[in-house]
Amino acid sequence: MPDVIEPAVLEHSTHPAQRAAALSARYASERNKAAWLALYAEDALIEDPVGVSPLDPQGRGHRGREALSRFWDMVIAPGRMKYRIRESYPCADECANVWSLTNTLPGDVHVTVDLVSIYKVNPDGRLAYMRAYWSYADVEQKLKAALGH
Repeated sequence: MPDVIEPAVLEHSTHPAQRAAALSARYASERNKAAWLALYAEDALIEDPVGVSPLDPQGRGHRGREALSRFWDMVIAPGRMKYRIRESYPCADECANVWSLTNTLPGDVHVTVDLVSIYKVNPDGRLAYMRAYWSYADVEQKLKAALGH
């Protein structure tokens, strides 16, 4: 398998969850909130990261379009994201991606996180959920180091 799979290649996948995952990355990179939200079902759930974190103090995720819109504004909108997909495993109505995300924040601060994300589509091909596995504490340490704290 190559070191990096271009998301554009996966956008043409015949597997709906793999295609939706790639489009989600593309629309986040392009800062296209409307297209990104349209990928998700009305009652979709995002857990990013899975569990309790400052991004999700109750650890229940963000459910529904309004919550996903707030998630976008809080997490995606402030930076510029670049995705490097290393592995992608479509299976049934889900897809697991092993990848790295580099987020360039205001002040040209770069933070990279390695993660695994699971995407599931509903029968209509819309994303029912996305669960991302990564360490908020590790990212927080990287951010502090990048800011010189």
